[in-house]
Amino acid sequence: MQNKVNVAWTGNMAFEAEVNDFKIKLDADERVGGQNTGPRPKALTLVSLGGCTGMDVVSILAKMRVVPDYFNVEITGELTEEHPKIYDKIHVVYTFRGKDLPLAKLEKAVSFSQDKYCGVNAMLSKSAVVTNEIVIEE
Repeated sequence: MQNKVNVAWTGNMAFEAEVNDFKIKLDADERVGGQNTGPRPKALTLVSLGGCTGMDVVSILAKMRVVPDYFNVEITGELTEEHPKIYDKIHVVYTFRGKDLPLAKLEKAVSFSQDKYCGVNAMLSKSAVVTNEIVIEE
């Protein structure tokens, strides 16, 4: 299997990416010549991680017959000071809301995603320390 994307320059520091027939605008901050009309490429790496692990967790929990009322993945990435600036620390917060959510099953779903299924996590873990936590709100 392979993925192919197209990233076309649209002027200044802006690009438009086409991914699976969806378009995403990318741009840089004004301080470096952009016009701030879209997200930065590195931040989208964190979006990819959130989507990958989030989809895993929802799928795994459904198989366990656990359906939260609310689920959110928040990710913080810390960039190195030197170039090329890469994420060297990434922290993932999984927030669940619902009544009587079984912590053991939430932990198992997150663990399976982080350790076995999420390819984005596997790639990022080669260059960054990826940590996580689970928050349950009632």
